[in-house]
Amino acid sequence: MPQPQVISTSRDKVGECPVWDVSGQALYWVDIEGRHIRRWNWAATGEQTWDLPERVGCIALSSRGTVIAAMESGVFEVTLGVAPSVTLRLIAAITHREPNMRFNDGRCDASGRFWLTTMQMDMSKGSDVGSLYCLDENGLSPAKLSGLLTPNGSAFSPDGKTFYLSDSHPRVQKIWAFDFDAQTAGLSGRRLFLDMTSLPGRPDGAAVDNAGHYWICGNDAGQIHKVNPQGSVVSSLEVPVPKPSMCAFGGPDMDVLFVASIPPADAAGNSLDGAMLAFQCKEKGMPEPRFSRFPVASG
Repeated sequence: MPQPQVISTSRDKVGECPVWDVSGQALYWVDIEGRHIRRWNWAATGEQTWDLPERVGCIALSSRGTVIAAMESGVFEVTLGVAPSVTLRLIAAITHREPNMRFNDGRCDASGRFWLTTMQMDMSKGSDVGSLYCLDENGLSPAKLSGLLTPNGSAFSPDGKTFYLSDSHPRVQKIWAFDFDAQTAGLSGRRLFLDMTSLPGRPDGAAVDNAGHYWICGNDAGQIHKVNPQGSVVSSLEVPVPKPSMCAFGGPDMDVLFVASIPPADAAGNSLDGAMLAFQCKEKGMPEPRFSRFPVASG
């Protein structure tokens, strides 16, 4: 891999959830603790930042041209105004299992549903109160999966038949695969895909390329592992930040790997910590589906 391009002028407190907009040729991502949505335009190479009233765990682009943001109190449709101003509309509230929780990782499936996870913000508690939910025209589903600590790594295989999910908490560090029924939004056949306890880094956010390889960020290890569909690591990409948090394919030819990052708690002044990085790849990704199945009650 060549050296990465640093595309962000800002530095995130907790950079997460890069999403490539094919039609707009731009990258969106969030700074969870900074309470920001950011956008970087490929042609103009300019960065814009919008402020939010709550921490935002993940985002999806919508069929309406808006941004869907999963935050602390619920899921909101966000209309981006003149930066840093936004207009928010609640489309699904949530009652968490205990205080001090928020949404975390998320991903849209090919039919326009938004799959979302929740977590306890204080990871030192080791609370297994995190869950996986699905948002569609019926609203926010009951928990599809519970007992999670720090759920991450959600992704779908190119054929849409496999769903991946990781738990990056130090006590877990595992990735699972599920059989996915696109018609019913059903998950079944949960199985261990990869145990990362003996590998560098904790499994954080992920992306899937068009050949079906699962790219998982090794948080705390400065690596991104490329995993084949059988669950074996075939290569690892060294990145110049210790805490890569989530990656996404994008660019005009979908052959750029964007990598968000988090400054470590004991950061010693690495100028790239919290930066958004871009690596030119031989592999290519796939366009990210847009959220289109708005809850009927929300309009």
